[in-house]
Amino acid sequence: MRPRHHRALALLAATALASTVLTAPAYAGSPSPPPSAPPKQPTAVGYGGAVATVDADATAAGLEVLRKGGNAVDAAIAAAATLGVTEPFSAGIGGGGFFVYYSARDRRVYTIDGRETAPMTMTETAFVDPATGLPFAFPEARVSGISAGVPGTLATWEKALRSWGTTDLADALRPAAKVADKGFLVDNTFRTQISDNAAAFGQFSSTAELYLPGGQPPAAGSVFRNPDLADTYRLIARHGTGVFYRGAVARDIVDTVQHPPVADVPVGTWAYPIRPGTMALSDLAAYRVRTPEPTRIRYRGYEVYGMPTPSSGGQAVGEALNILEQTDLSALSHTEALHHYLESSALAFADRNRYVGDQTPRALLDELLSDGFAKERACQINPAQALVKPVAPGQPDGTYTGCGTVAPGAAVLEGQSTTNLTVADRWGNVVEYTLTIEQTGGNGMVVPGRGFLLNNEMTDFNFTPTQGTAPDPNLPAPGKRPRSSMAPTIVLKDGKPFLAVGTPGGSTIITTVLQILVNRLDLGMTLPEAVAAARATQRNSASVLAEAEFAPDIPGLTALGHVFGPSPEIGAATGIEFLGHGRLLAAAEPVRRGGGAAGVVWPTP
Repeated sequence: MRPRHHRALALLAATALASTVLTAPAYAGSPSPPPSAPPKQPTAVGYGGAVATVDADATAAGLEVLRKGGNAVDAAIAAAATLGVTEPFSAGIGGGGFFVYYSARDRRVYTIDGRETAPMTMTETAFVDPATGLPFAFPEARVSGISAGVPGTLATWEKALRSWGTTDLADALRPAAKVADKGFLVDNTFRTQISDNAAAFGQFSSTAELYLPGGQPPAAGSVFRNPDLADTYRLIARHGTGVFYRGAVARDIVDTVQHPPVADVPVGTWAYPIRPGTMALSDLAAYRVRTPEPTRIRYRGYEVYGMPTPSSGGQAVGEALNILEQTDLSALSHTEALHHYLESSALAFADRNRYVGDQTPRALLDELLSDGFAKERACQINPAQALVKPVAPGQPDGTYTGCGTVAPGAAVLEGQSTTNLTVADRWGNVVEYTLTIEQTGGNGMVVPGRGFLLNNEMTDFNFTPTQGTAPDPNLPAPGKRPRSSMAPTIVLKDGKPFLAVGTPGGSTIITTVLQILVNRLDLGMTLPEAVAAARATQRNSASVLAEAEFAPDIPGLTALGHVFGPSPEIGAATGIEFLGHGRLLAAAEPVRRGGGAAGVVWPTP
């Protein structure tokens, strides 16, 4: 929906966010007083639109756009651009992502594939050391020019605004540029992410200058400013995305990839050579977003929409739900329901690893999401005994008369970074958007003078074949997009939005979104409860990784044959539920990643 701006409505909607002013030392000798810290609450209920992100500044930026009459797309891009400032190690204009949009006017769900692409010079052996014939160690592959893909984030923002927004990119970037100039308060999460990346960041002069002043991360409570990024946003606002894909910024990106800005005197030591990449100006100039049809399945009367390839999120979440629909989870004990959740996830991951990549035919993707295939996979689940993992993929061949075979398979995992946001407006439009630079900190290289990190998305390709004698759908190739687990999901009931949810977390994105949906739709939890609940992830691997808080459920599942290993926090979800009559519930994490920020335009008790 593209509503006109109504000044009267905007004035009625305007409410100021209460601010908690924290005193803190200014970072990098900046002259102005420290900024206020917006409130950070995990749940909000009310009217007029809602925003949920992992960051209070980003949520505030999105809410301000809604208050001024903007729609969900306008607010989502403003929030995403702000996350590029305050969550720079998880997302930004150096990366890519997947955008899912429900249009209240059309009553349809649309998608934008803004995934990064491989340079045209990339080959299947890009991550194999020519000196040894062996794949690079992951840190060596990641912190290199080889790992950087052509970014798709800016092109996604431009496409979304032109298709469904009411403003332009210049307006959408303005709040983020203001945050980058004014600064924001460093929290423990921000500092820890720098500290965890200090060895990699310290190898590059541009990165160390920004994030390791004096050789140390900025202190928690200090003010962090990024004037280079503010200038980059304003440059793009003035000249459009052409300056990023074909102009001065493009030249700086290519120079960074081909000639990494290695420091004369690095901060700390790094055990690997810094390898250059081969991305060219022609790769950036050729980048285009895609607009594929979303995946769609029906689950217990709901319509669940997600991202198609190169994301595996829509396939794996959808297939697992189809498998689960063969059983009435509400009639089972809590342990039995969790057993089915874990088994369905393992089976869906086996099929993801075998069949899903950038070039998966749509007919095959649809077959993976068919009810017949789900029934064949579901009959492999033994209610009394866990399958031995990893399990083999099924045969999505259109002929489903038996149970298939249970045989060994292969596990394929990936890193855990990324960020997510959820936005709804007063007209009923909804955005679920997951964006990333892949690993926390991307490839470690800040583009000199531009203030943003490059992605290491190419390491989402499999370095060598993983499927035995069968073709591997996720090997590198020229112009190819690596498989992703991002799973922005919108759920409709009777053709209208019921909830939207998404999360970061690498391949645990799939299991987190799946578990939240099961918690909410089957196990009777509210959306805030479903988001906060302890998580466990089974990605067709020998053991289930579980958060510490999941411990009470482990004995019962162990008795069924599940094997467990510890995991740090899994995901950092956001979501919005539609309560009827225009009332919205926005939910974010209460604890994970320092807690998220949910807000509504007109709060109610």
